[in-house]
Amino acid sequence: MRRAVGPLAAVAALVLGIVVGERAGPGPAVLPLAIALAGGVAAVALWRAPAPVAAAVVALAACVATGTTVMERALDGLARSPLRDPIATRADATVSGTLVDDPDATRFAASALLRVASVARPPGRTSDGGGRTVFVRASGDAASRLAVLDAGDRVTVRGWFRPLDGFAARFRWRHAVGTLEADAVVAFGPPSSPLVLVANGARAAVLRGTLDLPPTERAVVAGFLVGDTRDAPDAVIAQFRDSGLSHLLVVSGENVAFVLALAGPVLRRLPRRVRFATALFVLVLFGTMTRWEPSVLRACAMAACSLLAVFLGRPVAGVRALAMAVAVLLVVDPFLVHSVGFVLSCAACLGLAVAGPWFTTRLRGPVWFRESLGATLGAQLGVAPVLIPVFGSVPLVSLPANLLAVPLAGPLTIWGLAAGLVGGALRPVAPPVARLLQVPTLVLVRGVMTIAAVGARAPIALGATAAIALVTAAAGVWAARRMLGRRGLVVPPG
Repeated sequence: MRRAVGPLAAVAALVLGIVVGERAGPGPAVLPLAIALAGGVAAVALWRAPAPVAAAVVALAACVATGTTVMERALDGLARSPLRDPIATRADATVSGTLVDDPDATRFAASALLRVASVARPPGRTSDGGGRTVFVRASGDAASRLAVLDAGDRVTVRGWFRPLDGFAARFRWRHAVGTLEADAVVAFGPPSSPLVLVANGARAAVLRGTLDLPPTERAVVAGFLVGDTRDAPDAVIAQFRDSGLSHLLVVSGENVAFVLALAGPVLRRLPRRVRFATALFVLVLFGTMTRWEPSVLRACAMAACSLLAVFLGRPVAGVRALAMAVAVLLVVDPFLVHSVGFVLSCAACLGLAVAGPWFTTRLRGPVWFRESLGATLGAQLGVAPVLIPVFGSVPLVSLPANLLAVPLAGPLTIWGLAAGLVGGALRPVAPPVARLLQVPTLVLVRGVMTIAAVGARAPIALGATAAIALVTAAAGVWAARRMLGRRGLVVPPG
């Protein structure tokens, strides 16, 4: 753990710099960039001197300057958008681009993020969209046409621009520069990227294998396998949230590990360099299938860091891999600090890596019970500082609910992926076999859903005040036990 203090401190300094950069606002960040570069060079020189303490201080200052730089420049990219004028004037336009995510559709509306390639405005003016992202909101016939498309599809829509406001304002942190109110989908086509074509095909194949499941169970399974909960009923989503099991409906590190495990028999037969490259391709393909949600980004980046370390013969511990992955992701996209999903994923992983083993070694009982309970306690402890400020409480029922549901989630994910691929291929030629393959999936998903439903009926939550009191009491008990356990301390009889 001591070796991980440095990387964690670097990430903390980077986040501090990002906060400073957000306060400073958009700009070219020339001065912070110069400080970051000079600090990096000075830190290396001091480390070789050797002057490790001075090197660490200078390196942390460089991390702060780096965070400030990347945030100021990211905000500057939004402010200097080539779409600024049409958005400010609420201009009519025909916009062509690529869908960033799968459209989110209701009965009468649909919305999605669109990376703009070109903008045509009357009378006959066409301009480059600069690859900027807009939030598309469609209704009527345009909504029904937009809803059937997938992430990566090319589309041309007609409508009018407006600034981000209200509900749409949150998409600023996903790099959206404005809103496009669409009244018509003029044209659409398949993805131009071969990677997206393959990923969409694999995703469709997995989900096609689940078509014989009942609608609600199929929607929940889609959440387990590819993180797609758009068709899941709101009541079911609420049950998973109230029972502390909502993390099962998003793709995370466990899913990435399962995918690599499924690819393991093939990877082990490949030469070392080819195995490394193929494993990275599997990560990228799976990330594209799951639309690179924030938790997927964290999990895939962490797995890539671990694969690279093993390939170089320098394996790293979980905390160091997490710190490296988070640092890289925040430098690439500092807006991730505003993603609750990303922060929760990082907090849970940190809790698992730090507090999980600590709990496991101090619990009593069989190994499987201690490891499961220790991991659950560690993850819950990690996410509590995020859940309480954001949602106001932590559901206490999440502890027993996770102990019961997580052992089912692993087999459900592994079997669901394998059965989905095989069942999707067999469904046109052997429908009974495809249906039979989904029987274990149905049993497992109904088991998890039952746990979520029962747990949601016990809405006992730990609020901020109670959490502070509990932590204080636990610290007091721990301190008392340490004092009473010291040799030579005599406690007078009561």
